[in-house]
Amino acid sequence: MATEFQIDGMTCGNCARQVADAIQAVPEVRSAAVSLERRIAVVQWNGAQNVPAVLLAVQHAGYAANEMVGAVQARHSNWHGALWAGIVVTAVLMSGEWIFKTDRVRWFQWLSFILAGIVQFYSGAQFYRGAWRQLKMAATNMDTLVALGSTTAFGYSAWALISGTGGHLYFMEAAAIITLISLGHWIEARVSEKAGNAVNALLNLAPQTAQILFRNPERLHEVPVSELRTNDEILLRPGDCVPVDGIVVDGESTVDESSLTGESRAAEKNVGRELFAGTVNVNGWLVMRVTATGEETALARVIAAVQRAQTSRADIQRLGDRVSAVFVPAVVVIAFGAGLWWGLAPASAHSVHNLFGHVLWHSHTPVGVAAGFIIAAAVLIVACPCAMGLATPAAIMAAANAAARRGILIRDGIALEKAGRITALVFDKTGTLTMGTPEVASILEIQQARFKPQCLAAALARASSHPLSRAVAALSTETIELDNWREVHGAGIEAQVRRIPGLVRLGSLRWLAANNVDLDRAEQFIAKWTAAGSNVIGLAVENNPLAFFATLDALKPDAVNVIKQLRGQGLKIFMVTGDNARTAAGVATQAGISADHVFAEAQPAQKADFVKKLQTEGERVAFVGDGINDAPALAQANLGIAVTRASDIARESADIVLLRSEITGVPEALALARATLRTIKQNLFWAFFYNSIGVPLASLGFVSPIFCAAAMGVSDLIVVGNALRLLRRKYWV
Repeated sequence: MATEFQIDGMTCGNCARQVADAIQAVPEVRSAAVSLERRIAVVQWNGAQNVPAVLLAVQHAGYAANEMVGAVQARHSNWHGALWAGIVVTAVLMSGEWIFKTDRVRWFQWLSFILAGIVQFYSGAQFYRGAWRQLKMAATNMDTLVALGSTTAFGYSAWALISGTGGHLYFMEAAAIITLISLGHWIEARVSEKAGNAVNALLNLAPQTAQILFRNPERLHEVPVSELRTNDEILLRPGDCVPVDGIVVDGESTVDESSLTGESRAAEKNVGRELFAGTVNVNGWLVMRVTATGEETALARVIAAVQRAQTSRADIQRLGDRVSAVFVPAVVVIAFGAGLWWGLAPASAHSVHNLFGHVLWHSHTPVGVAAGFIIAAAVLIVACPCAMGLATPAAIMAAANAAARRGILIRDGIALEKAGRITALVFDKTGTLTMGTPEVASILEIQQARFKPQCLAAALARASSHPLSRAVAALSTETIELDNWREVHGAGIEAQVRRIPGLVRLGSLRWLAANNVDLDRAEQFIAKWTAAGSNVIGLAVENNPLAFFATLDALKPDAVNVIKQLRGQGLKIFMVTGDNARTAAGVATQAGISADHVFAEAQPAQKADFVKKLQTEGERVAFVGDGINDAPALAQANLGIAVTRASDIARESADIVLLRSEITGVPEALALARATLRTIKQNLFWAFFYNSIGVPLASLGFVSPIFCAAAMGVSDLIVVGNALRLLRRKYWV
């Protein structure tokens, strides 16, 4: 279930971030996506909805929220009108002062007072409201600094005009501060949309209606997708978009799944194959039976995962949070001190300014009481901490967007951060490095019992879901009656077969040897096929061998190249498998993995132990797997990566999910994570550098309030623009 809330009081991306953080702190909330432009928050729930808790959380964060019910439309930001008013007024005032030189003319000063007042209390109203809400919560933010800075310049100028004190008035500066900061935030909001447009693209994938079939196949009826129910049957024509998840019950076609998985090749679909909402039927007619609707579809889960990632936090963000918590009060103190210094001790302030001016530049500074007000305003404006607040979330949003485009789902910012620090990668073999669909490549018959070995083995294997059992079961369809059938986990199958005295076993060589089965007669066969990376299993009656089967699970086409790429990234590569050591070594050699980096004959719990062993050696380990047996290792690893078709448990244990069957997404995901971590560090460095340079320069009178307002907006754009580079694949390298 999702609920939309109207949010008031947001003026920048950092405000939207604070609202999202506040909402996500509510226990019942699964994820929250906040739109600055539309002033709404879309909340996904874990179960029961707790609207009052969300409203209270937003209020405590210093903003106002109301639940949107029915057809109520979100109110878009009024920045457009306020921004244009500021631009027009600022242009008029700048023309009067800089072109026509009328700033000392009395009538123009009064006109400036009126026009600047419009900007101050109309265009700047959003900053005043935001500052007031924060003040009521005993907190401060960017709105506080903007409101104080612009009010200082406007208030001093109004006092000087009315009292007739004379001197230069700063109405133009007051209007320019509001206008430039509003313009910067407007551009920032537009640019930020590009960093997070993956969700919008996904939301537009599924159609609004579907052609539903009734009992008469000739009868079609178009219905809204919201009215579809499980087991409904839908007709898909060439070019139709799949509206919900389902299974093909009639027809053949190819389906373009690139929008969901990033896979460029169309997938073949026939009876029994799965279809997913948001994909496109290419060239055939299909009838599908609905299996999932609404938020149960794969598309909805992908959207929720991307939203969760885009609004998540990373541990590195705590540094910025700690600084921001004391930054605004500290800046207010610095601005107050600088204002008193320039207002009460102008000679001292000018002497220090001139001293540094020989190294930097000489700037025209105000004199008298005006200097105190204007210098204080400049400090307040230049120090706005927006860039600091955007440094991490902008990068995470862009990275989650870039990953989603390539069929890579990242759980949250912490997962990205962990992925960027990985030193070792452990691959599960079956279904991850290999295709996961082994076939019997060769058979060695030792002797025959009452039934052919292939038929007997197939009968034993038919009831098992193990991949090797399925390969053997495909050898024959002959029915043989079995008694006391039992599967020994990790070893094989045994049963009683009528008219055959003794227990019949099909399973691993190690298990057969433990039951005193003679393997000597198959020694050459075993050596040949295990060296080729094949799994050899045996069929025996008591301790008498009947046959041996070499099952071969081919490497995925891109496996060798993926291993090479990962090694090129400086990672140590390991492989873990339940296969015997000789088979594992053969597969590892083909894939390009060192034999001493292979852990064979591993049970599920032992896979996790192997990961733990590497961690005790100082490695930060990522585990790549695809099945329920991999869940313990995925959970133990510093970073869990689940490939497509992974079981639900494997997916829940994973930090990153690859929606494509190929493992090419692994080096892409890790390269993106490192690039994201690098970008976050660059952004934080810039934010700290900007403020550490800007505040002293403003305090010493080297930069005017107008320049400070422009610089603050530019710093925000630099941070967001740097994050947007993550959308380009070549930047990851």
